[in-house]
Amino acid sequence: MNSTPVPDSGHATADLLARYDRPGPRYTSYPTAIAFHEGFTEADYRARLALADAQPDEPLSLYAHLPFCQERCLYCGCNVVISPHGAGSKPYLDNLIAEIRLLAEALPHRRMLSQLHWGGGTPTYYTPDDLARLHAAVTEHFEFTADAEIGIEVDPRVTSFEHIDRLAELGWNRLSAGVQDFSPEVQEAVHRIQSFESTRDLIQHAREKGFTSINIDLIYGLPFQSVAGFAHTLEQVIAIRPERVAVYSFAFVPWIKGHMRHLPPESLPGPELKLELLALAIDRFTAAGYVAIGMDHFALPHDELARAAEAGTLSRNFMGYTVQSARDMVAVGISAIGDVQGAFVQNVKKLPAYGEAIAAGRFPVEKGYALTGDDTLRRHVITELMCNARLDLEAVGKRFGRPFAELFAVELAELQAPGGPVEDGMVELSPGWIRLTPLGRRFVRNVAMIFDRHLREDATGEKPVFSRTV
Repeated sequence: MNSTPVPDSGHATADLLARYDRPGPRYTSYPTAIAFHEGFTEADYRARLALADAQPDEPLSLYAHLPFCQERCLYCGCNVVISPHGAGSKPYLDNLIAEIRLLAEALPHRRMLSQLHWGGGTPTYYTPDDLARLHAAVTEHFEFTADAEIGIEVDPRVTSFEHIDRLAELGWNRLSAGVQDFSPEVQEAVHRIQSFESTRDLIQHAREKGFTSINIDLIYGLPFQSVAGFAHTLEQVIAIRPERVAVYSFAFVPWIKGHMRHLPPESLPGPELKLELLALAIDRFTAAGYVAIGMDHFALPHDELARAAEAGTLSRNFMGYTVQSARDMVAVGISAIGDVQGAFVQNVKKLPAYGEAIAAGRFPVEKGYALTGDDTLRRHVITELMCNARLDLEAVGKRFGRPFAELFAVELAELQAPGGPVEDGMVELSPGWIRLTPLGRRFVRNVAMIFDRHLREDATGEKPVFSRTV
């Protein structure tokens, strides 16, 4: 079945926006992180690692969190440590290397990596020599598959050609550059001044040094964004021609991230303008030859993500959309989240607690969650919708031992209820398939929420935990 997106003919009316614009998860995981609890301990994590080690022929994914930044961008929702002068960054690197060693000791028979990703924060906050030292710590204990994805997030404002040169020498092949918006007014409001020229030149240098996949991150819904200004940013990004582009909806969560209170709420685009900005991105990127991928992403047709989307085999983990088949993802560093043998595990978020655990020879586990059978079923359904915009109902029934209509009778009724996604033109329902329409792709989080048992059962009416879906 060909999944090449049809032209975006969906139109979101004011009524649809009013009914569907509400807090909801992005489904980086299912269940979401709010289900994680402190009852999941280091001993539980070690038990999952032992199960993973019993499958020596399967590759792993490894994520390392490098949280330091020189200054804070006001839109940022990541767990970062602001340190203009580098205080604490060297001891953290030592601890990170020690945690990698702990991980290797717990996985004596499973040392092959199909995916390595460094995120932040700003990984290139560290010097080229520091990054080479961390890389050496990984390769001392783990090997890469022949087609491994080895990627890093960079901030073009602090990333030098020397960073790129050293990473290329070490075999890194993927780079993700944060941009968000090139408009000067927007950049000033979010405290991220970054020129188009410096970004273009850094990416060009990375290509010359052998990086084969470049991603650029954009955000819509930032202060003072306009259709004209965002259109110009899109034109500039298309001129750079990255293999992949992520266009994220701004998650305005000042009750979680206090620094967002410095953004004047009246400067933020409303739901109608936000959808107009998204529609503009869809139109411009598809007109330029990109294929819409999953939620918020675009890729050139020759890119692996585009090919996987067409084949219906696209997958997703805490590092983003991927084609790699690693079923277990281990993660190191503060706040890092792993996904190992049917359980999520998250590290502590504070530097002192992290250092104390590493010094004691313990994994710095703060909390986690072991999936139930129902969680595994719903995770599969939500992942398929978020990745491939369709669901093979017969395949789900065979995989989980009961007909889909029995497993999800309540959810099917909600999809087809008056004023529901089917009637609103977001979902096409047939005996064998659930398919998202172009309009449904824009509201995929809302459709996925219907299958979220935790969200349904845990609704309390308290202050929202999640950002709004539009």
